[in-house]
This record gives sequence, structure tokens and C-alpha cells, in this order.
Amino acid sequence: MTKTPRRPASGLPDKATLLAFLTEAGGAEKTDIARHFGLKGEDRRRLREMIRELEADGLLGKRGRKTFSPAGDLPPVGVADVVERDVDGDMYVRLVDASPDAPRAVLVPESGPRTAPAPGMGDRLLVKFVKGEDGWEARLIKALDAGTNRVLGVIRKSNKETRVEPVDRRSKDVLVIPPLQAADLRDGDLVLASIEKGEQRYGPKRGKILETIGREDDPRAASLIAIHAHGVPTGFSDAVEQEALDQALPTLKGREDLREIPFITIDPADARDHDDAVYAHKDEDAKNPGGWIVWVAIADVAAYVRPDTSLDREARAKGNSTYFPDRVEPMLPETLSNGLCSLKEGENRACLAVRMTFDKDGRKTGHRFVRGLMRSHAKLSYEQAQEAIDGHPGDATGPIMDAILYPLWNAYHIMLKGRLKRSPLAIQSPERRIIMAPDGNIAAIEPRKSLEAHRLIEEMMIQANVCAAETLEQKRTPLIYRIHDTPSQEKTFNLADFLQTIGKPWNKGEAPTTKRLNKLLDETRETPHADVVNEVVLRSQMQAIYSPDNIGHFGLNLDRYAHFTSPIRRYSDLIVHRGLIRALGLGKDGLTDREVAELPAIAEQVTTTERRSMAAERDAMDRYIAAFLEDRVGATFPGRITGVTRFGLFVRLDETGADGLCPVSSLGNEYFHHDDRAHALVGERSGQRWTLGRQVEVRLREATPITGGLLFEMLSDPAARDPDAPAPRYGVRARDRGPGGNGPPKRGSKRPGGPKPPSGGLKGVRKGKRR
Repeated sequence: MTKTPRRPASGLPDKATLLAFLTEAGGAEKTDIARHFGLKGEDRRRLREMIRELEADGLLGKRGRKTFSPAGDLPPVGVADVVERDVDGDMYVRLVDASPDAPRAVLVPESGPRTAPAPGMGDRLLVKFVKGEDGWEARLIKALDAGTNRVLGVIRKSNKETRVEPVDRRSKDVLVIPPLQAADLRDGDLVLASIEKGEQRYGPKRGKILETIGREDDPRAASLIAIHAHGVPTGFSDAVEQEALDQALPTLKGREDLREIPFITIDPADARDHDDAVYAHKDEDAKNPGGWIVWVAIADVAAYVRPDTSLDREARAKGNSTYFPDRVEPMLPETLSNGLCSLKEGENRACLAVRMTFDKDGRKTGHRFVRGLMRSHAKLSYEQAQEAIDGHPGDATGPIMDAILYPLWNAYHIMLKGRLKRSPLAIQSPERRIIMAPDGNIAAIEPRKSLEAHRLIEEMMIQANVCAAETLEQKRTPLIYRIHDTPSQEKTFNLADFLQTIGKPWNKGEAPTTKRLNKLLDETRETPHADVVNEVVLRSQMQAIYSPDNIGHFGLNLDRYAHFTSPIRRYSDLIVHRGLIRALGLGKDGLTDREVAELPAIAEQVTTTERRSMAAERDAMDRYIAAFLEDRVGATFPGRITGVTRFGLFVRLDETGADGLCPVSSLGNEYFHHDDRAHALVGERSGQRWTLGRQVEVRLREATPITGGLLFEMLSDPAARDPDAPAPRYGVRARDRGPGGNGPPKRGSKRPGGPKPPSGGLKGVRKGKRR
């Protein structure tokens, strides 16, 4: 708390005494100064003159509209704006309404768990100011209007004015930039701007440039926009980078020597970090005939990222790594993520490993965790491993076929028996991947292959995650679960309504189970409805989240599940590692009591950061795809209707997986009703239908890379009227609406279907321009 200065004898103070008072008080208004010194009448006028003189001499400055403070000082608490970000990512704030002498202060990250988004450029904060050895620090108390008045956009210059057009296609905040600010801006600059508060009621709002981010024509613009639009943290502070550099190579102290176990890593061909390795062999125990032992080793990130360190605080703030086609924003510095924590071939690495035992039917009968030192014997891509198993071994895979690869596949086929009995949800979601050219442009967009090698690693990781959750429960150690709730009744009813439209019965009273949904997917897999059923079942699912309270994982059909296998890129997994270290007595760097108390907040935060990253990755993909298709405006494409709304149809192109809108105005010369139960747009006069999942042909009318928007024109004909539907009321809407039947009712129409105005217009009503 601010110390209240001792009251002096009444009378006008000299300048030194006044400055000493303001230093001790942390600033004060004129009336408070006068009250403190007991000034009245003429002394108050002389005080005002003294303050003006001190300001002119540079010894006094304003802090806010009325408060004064010695030059270079800041009050104990104040409202400040984030005004600058340096190359290391540190944010600097400046006191609101302060005179130019007020110093800027570095914004210090919160020490506790952060559940709200990190502050960004232009945010207004309530902070506590503290003077440190290296200058002023601002410690966040509360974000006041974070992000509410910021616009990420592109500069558009004309002879008359400079505007900021938002990159978010949902935003309508076009800002006008004052000429003085616009002088150094170029057409096509990507900028972050704030909306200036003013009295204007009409026309574009006035804006202020906060930061120039890049160029619209930069091949990396899509990811840059996504990063800034969603507030994805970038880079690392000097303290974090140095802390990562100071970590030592692992030794055998406190570890089991696993270096003779021939672990291998199997990852995407372009992977830069390797956080999991696998190995399998037959179980030699006579009590488990036909059984297998499967080892999964995971990078021991907890050995380097310890609680309450700079590394830990920054990793928690990021929550997870974020992946774009042209870059990665990692959770940990490259020194760790691509160095000490990456299970590189032929190098000693610290690990937390689990040894799992499976019987001949694929049932897991036991497991144990060890903290060890391992050495990867080979680094393979999914494609390399799959080609080898398919009979085409290469230089890297040929020598390890019998000792490593065949045993891994044999163990997987045993594990697959258990998976099939468990019957996890078998939704097939075709993914696309963007291939980047060396110059940063898009070389191609192609389907992401689904290989058995992918499924092998996935199943082994799932079982390792189950082991982690089971061990922590057995040891009564709190943990963060990965939970996935059962579909809600509303989502299930919507699914049942849709299935009726394609002749697939579903009893609304029947509880959804993965086995029942898989039966539906199997029944429709070879039919024309396969894709749309897959899509609708996917949309019926709840979102998976992190929580310290367990409800199981519906999609995987597991009673308990935790994320353990990716601590390089997920903070949730690091927490689970620390929990295992604590529960099993594997070291002093396990979960702390403080972290146990904070688990609900940590779970909420990592759920938020995961969704932030997913949204940023999705937005970047949309923009990259729009850029790829920009040169093909006017071309025709086959696609499928993946969304039906009142304002049009969403169509996904077969070739690229791109999603775009086909406006309702392009569908036909009549009014279309949205039948949400049938997922269809139905012509009011003709009864013709546009239904979810239908294969169509469209022409690309617009591709806007800066927003990621695609606009299509429908070329296919609608489906015929449903013979079981009520007879259409011919012309009801067309009589009251403009061309196409989709506009607002014409003047004079009391309601849809009401009387037409007499020819020549309404009597006594003068015609004029529509505004």
C-alpha cells in the first residue's frame, strides 16, 4: 500500500518539499496537495504557479488528466495501454493521459495460472508499477478492454484517404486513418489498428495504427494474420531462451538404463521434434502365451521444464504449440523442442517410459512406468515404415525389419483385437495438407494419406495415455483428464431427424453409443450417403476438453484417459508427467502442492489455448487455400454440399477440400425455405430441394486470400420435390418480393401472401429512389 506522508506545518511549501511529498505519495492532484499543506486563497494561486514552473523545468509531469508526479516517476497503480512490442515479444505499457516524461514500463507476465488471453497491442490494463534495477515494471492486475477495440486489417490508399479494411470477413469496422499517421504506410500493408473513440455517428470510424505486421503479398501472410487475429503468443523472452540453453545433457543418475532397447521413432517426414519412440517383442512369460510387450518412451520434458521457472511460466501461457503450413509457434524454445527433448537417433535422451503387457486377445493385463535414459536406434517417417511393411524396405528399414518392424506390426495386430472389441468411434475425416514451395508459395494441396503406420502409433499412444490415467488414479494423485462427453439429446435428435430424410431409422429414445454409431457408419459406407452421414455424425459430437474431473472419453470409449505422450507440444502432458513423477517417487521435480490446487484453472486454460490454436490453424488454412485458388476464378469444380443455412449452401470442393459459400440468391428464381430438420433449402413454389451431402458442380466466382473467403455459383440443378411434402403454395412469396423471390417484401404488402398493390402503385404515395 502507498504510504501516506506525514502532514507538515501549514503554509506554501518550497519546490523541494513539494517534490518530496509527491515522490512519497506516488502523485497527487492540485486539490489534494492544497489540502495536505492547508493552503487557502492566495497560497492556492501561488501553488498553481509553482506547479507550472516545475513542469516547465522538466521536474514535474502529469499522470492522467489531473494528477502530478515527479518527472520519470509512475504511480503505484494506474491505467495503461500496451504501446509497444520488442523483438523478443516483451510488451511495454504507457500510462494513459500522461505527459511525455512518463516512462514506459515492461509488462511482467502473471506468476499464477493465466485463464484469460494474453494482453496484446492496444489493450488497456490496470497495472501495478514497480521500479526495478532495469527500469519500471508493470504487473497486471486486470485487463479492462482487451482486444475489444482492435482491428487487424490491410491498408487501402486512395487520393482522398487511407483506410484499414479488416481481414475478418465477419467484421464491418472499416477505419479511416488520419493523414499524419498514413504518411509512411503503403497500400497492402498488414496492420493492427485501434478504433478511436469519437463523436462521429455516420461513415467509417477513425482508427489509430498500433503496429505494422507485414505485407498482404507476403507468402506467409496467412499465418501472420492468424497469429495476430487469435492472439497466439510468439517467440520467447531472453530469460526463457537462456534458461533453455543452461540445461545439461542427461545422465544415468536416478534413471534406468534403457539404451539397449531398440526404440525407434516414426513421425511425419517433415517433423522437427520427436517426443515418442516405440518398441515391441513377444512376452516370454509362459503364463501369457501369444502375448506381447509394448514399450512407449516419451521425452522427459519435466526434467528440464521445472515448476515456477521462467520456462514453465511461458510454456503454461502458450499452452501448446501451434502448427501452420509454413511455420510452427512452439511451446518450448528450439533448444529443447528440437534439441534435448527430441528423441534423436543415436543420442542419449532422458525419457519417461511405460512397459505394457497384452494378452493374445489384445487385452492389456499390466504396465509399469520407469524414468530412464534411452537412445533411438532409427528415425523413420510413416511412409518409410509403411513401404517396408508392404514389401519395399529401404536402406534405413531393411536392416531392422526382423528385429524391430515386424514385431511392432505383430504387436499392433494383437492390440487391434482389443480396439475392435472396445469399438471406438470410427469417423473418417479426410484431411488435406498444404505443400509449400521453397519460395514460400503454395506448391500443391493434396489429401493426407491414412496409413496403417499412423494407426499403429495412434493405438500405442492411446494405450500409454490410458496407463498414465490408471496409475495416477491408483496412486490417488490428482491429474488432468482428457474428457469427451456423450452427445447431447439435442444433437442426437438432430441426427435422428436427418437420418429420416435418407431412409435410415434411428429411435430418438435410443442412447447414442460408439457401437451404434459405428454400425450406422458401416451400413452407409458404400452408399452415396457415406460422406454426409460421416459429416453429420461428426457434428453430433461434443468437444473434447481437459478437466480434473473424470467423465470418461466417449469417442475412444474409454473410462479414463489422460494426455501423456506429447509434453514437447502440450502443457497438459507435462502436468501428467509431473504427476507420475510425484506418484511413483521418481524425482524431486514432480507435481507441486500449488499445482495440485491450480489444476482446475490449468485445465481450463489449456482447453482455451488448444481452441485458440485450432481456430488460428483453421483460419490460416482457409487463407492459404483461397490464395491457391485465386488464379482459378471462373473455373468449375465438383463438390459436395456440407452446410445448409438460410442464406445459402456451403460447398466443399472434392479436389482441394476448400469450403465456400453458394448464396441463396444464385439457387433459383424463387424463395427458399430452410428446413433445419431435413438439412435442406426448399423452393416455396416448386418444392425443389438442395439437401445436405448432395454432389454438385459449382463455378468459382470470388477468391479472397486476405479473408480466406470463397464464393461459388451453383451450376447443378436442384433435386425434385419430395412427393411426401405438403403441396407448394405457388407464387406466395414471388408476389410480394423482388426478382428471385428472396428480397424484402415490396411496399404495400401487409404480410406474405397478402393483397398486391394496385397496378401503378399505391394511391397518394410518391415514387422515389430507394435508399
